[in-house]
Amino acid sequence: MAEFFQMGGYAAYVWPVYALGILVPLALAVQSLADYRRQARLADALERDAGGRVRRAARHPDMESAP
Repeated sequence: MAEFFQMGGYAAYVWPVYALGILVPLALAVQSLADYRRQARLADALERDAGGRVRRAARHPDMESAP
């Protein structure tokens, strides 16, 4: 088992790469979740300040064929 953890003498190079391979995606997930929550709070505050949910304006009859 000790030989597995020593990785044939390359443990100093292999284990940090494994750590980065786990930590970087985990950090990105945490950052994305925090940003999502921050943006949701901002949207709620903007809707509250606007007096409710803001809806799109009605389309002009000439624009009905446009997406």
